[in-house]
Formats: sequence, structure tokens, C-alpha cells
Amino acid sequence: MEIIWFAVFAVLLAGYFALEGFDIGLGMLLPVLARARERAGEPGTRQDQRDHLVAAMAPFVLANEVWLVAVAGTLFGVYPLLEGQVIGGLYGVVVALVTSWVLRDAGLWFRRRLDGGAWRAFWDAVLCAGSWGLALSWGVALGSVVRGLPGQPFDVVGVLCGVVVAAVLAVHGRSFAAWRLSGPREIGHTGRRLTLTAALAALPPVAVLAVAAPSLLDATASPQALSVLSVMALPVLPILVVAQVWVWRTFSPGRDLRERERTGTTRVLSFF
Repeated sequence: MEIIWFAVFAVLLAGYFALEGFDIGLGMLLPVLARARERAGEPGTRQDQRDHLVAAMAPFVLANEVWLVAVAGTLFGVYPLLEGQVIGGLYGVVVALVTSWVLRDAGLWFRRRLDGGAWRAFWDAVLCAGSWGLALSWGVALGSVVRGLPGQPFDVVGVLCGVVVAAVLAVHGRSFAAWRLSGPREIGHTGRRLTLTAALAALPPVAVLAVAAPSLLDATASPQALSVLSVMALPVLPILVVAQVWVWRTFSPGRDLRERERTGTTRVLSFF
């Protein structure tokens, strides 16, 4: 049972980085990609380009964040002793991560609550800053776990780990933008590239779990607790996977192109 739950935890954490990672990366690169699209002659102002990029990732954000909720629930339920040690030892990193998460989501939700270029530009900046904070915080956290929870996680090595993870997520976010906004001839190529960058984004947490596997297995909850968790949680996993597949099938660029050909319009999700 310990091995099964370790595998579940690994899949959930790797899935979070592979899926939510492109949302974070796209938020980090939002001003850069908007400027590049404007210079490439895409119709609309630079603010229109930012709106278009945010709309491209909007259908995926909430579905992807469910993976983080599942990761936290598994950590609390399966590794209760280790969870306290990790959060206590990385208190500053956890505060930075949660603060960045709130800022990133606030930028997404508030940017279209009022009209006006200044309003949207402000919340786009908040979105970008929160995304950078998330990426860097995750990198520092992963590096600190490998290093045995050092007293100063934001030292040179910790910040370097944060920069590496941020760079990986930025590459993943750029690949997602290319796939989501690609034309009919580019879908295959951009889709394969997105798959590769998803595997790249999942690599850091998988490497950390490989190093931390002995500690995780030693800190697993009792067999009785795992049995109860299995009855309560494992049946939910197929629902999570099915919902994710539905989101990707519904909002794939191929579906958008077919709808554009049929109606002459493109779907725009205005809630972000």
C-alpha cells in the first residue's frame, strides 16, 4: 500500500507541474509574448494580445489547480509527520508560494472586472509577478527538499534552483501558447513540442521524489489510515483524469479551428 500511495503522490505532483506549469510559464512571459505577437503583425493592440493570451489558457487554469489540491491532500493524509517537517522547515518558502498563488489568481480574476487599459495593465502585471513568484518558490522548495531542508532556503543554491525551474516552466508556457494559438498546419508540430516540454516540466519533481523516496516511505501513515484513504480518495482519481481529458478535447486548437470554419467566429472566454 505504501508503494501505491507513493506512486499516486508522484503522478499527482508530476501532473501538476506538467499541466499547471504551462499556465505559470505563460503568465511569466505574458508581456514578452504580447509584444512579440504585436511585432509579428497580429491584429489588435498590445493589450489585445495580452487578452488573447490569457483567454488561451483560461479554460485550463481551474482544472489544473485541482492537481495541487490533490497533491496537498495526499501529503497531509499519507505523510502526516513529514508534512509537518516540510512545511515547518520551509515556512518562508510556503508563505512566498501561497502569496504568489493568490496574486496570480487575483490577476486572472480581476483583470476584466472593470474596463480600461490601466486597470487591465495593472492586473496583468500582478499576474506576471505572481507567476514568477510561483515558479521561483517551487524551485526553491524542490531544491530545499533535496538538500535536507536547509536553514536558509533562499541562499545562492536555493535561488539557482528557483531560476532553473522558472526557466523550464517559461519554456513550457511558450510551447503551450504556440500550440493553443497555432494554425491548422502547425498543430501537429506544436503539439509534439508541448508534449516534450510537459515531460521537461515534470522532470524536477520526479527527480526530487526519486531522491526523497526512502524518507517518504518511512514516513507513510499507518496501514489502517491508508486503507481508509484508499476507499475515500482513489475512486476520485479516474474522475479527475476524465475531467482533464474533457477540458483538453473541448478546448484544443483543432476544435477551435473547426468551429471557426463552421461559424466564422472564435470562442473567447471573457471571465479571465
